[in-house]
Amino acid sequence: MPGAPVAAGANRTVRPTIFDVAARAGVSYATVSRVVNGNPRVRETTRERVQSAMLELGYVANVAARALAKGKTQAVGLLAQEIDNPFFSVVIKGIDHEISAASYDLMLCTTHNRREKESEYVARLSHGMVDGLLIVLPHELPSYVSELRAERYPFVLIDHDSDAPGCTIINAANRPGTREGIAYLIGLGHRRIGFITGRPDVGATRQRLAGYHDALSAAGLRPDDALVVEGDFLEPRGREAALELLSLADPPTAIFASSDAAAFGVLGAARDAGLRVPGDLSVLGFDDVVEASYPSSALSTVRQPLREMGHVAVRQLMSLIADPTQVPQRIVMDTELIVRQTTTPPSTRPSG
Repeated sequence: MPGAPVAAGANRTVRPTIFDVAARAGVSYATVSRVVNGNPRVRETTRERVQSAMLELGYVANVAARALAKGKTQAVGLLAQEIDNPFFSVVIKGIDHEISAASYDLMLCTTHNRREKESEYVARLSHGMVDGLLIVLPHELPSYVSELRAERYPFVLIDHDSDAPGCTIINAANRPGTREGIAYLIGLGHRRIGFITGRPDVGATRQRLAGYHDALSAAGLRPDDALVVEGDFLEPRGREAALELLSLADPPTAIFASSDAAAFGVLGAARDAGLRVPGDLSVLGFDDVVEASYPSSALSTVRQPLREMGHVAVRQLMSLIADPTQVPQRIVMDTELIVRQTTTPPSTRPSG
């Protein structure tokens, strides 16, 4: 007599599929595929919803199991604070181009500048989901670095100022680049030069501020603390910081912003104050994002090779994936002063 029928799936675990993830997240299969493959053309809220659904359904574990069977995932994880900021978008484009050329997939995770989210993503991705990690503008000496080094897990830090051993780091020449930019403004005749910093927890902020002081010292100019205002690399704070500088009893005739986004805020503040750029105020940025070259801004800036930094980071990561025992490298890429239409000699040359 045959036994009672066994319900399908009663003694086995059904693995979640990409269609299950799509249903849980309330999106299409194509959207889930774009998230998995790191396509930047997905809204951040949608990306987070899909990633949450993957974790809830155990889709992450499923990916890890397939990776274990194959030995490699042929995928790389990319952590960035956001994708709307021009700095990140250009770096990501460079990474995506090089990743595609290497026949790898890219899984993009956005941290929204949350330290705990950064560590959480690293822990998940490095346990079987991807073969290596690219981390753009990470927080200072993140705790997970020592664990990745101990496991000889391939990773590359992009735009991270640290002398931590065992890390491959790709940086621009922040200090020399800023020094060159400030020296250029001094050469035009400016003596009161405002400086808007980046976020205080970012190494590039310290390097650029040091370059500012280097140039002042070389020219025999005494620094004025009132001319240095804290920023965060973003346009709204750039505007606020510029208005603070312009409200001084003896305002600057030029302002250096630690990012092009912040410099766009300075341009807006100058318009609000009824000042002509560059006639009444010279403005110099840092990055050379695409928008800096638009006729509407024509921003003078210090170019850091953002796209090329993405290319080099991927090549270094591919090399580490092929041989995790190789010696990590610290690569500093040259900057370039780009003079456009927002800088000129001051209308009334200060006596110095």
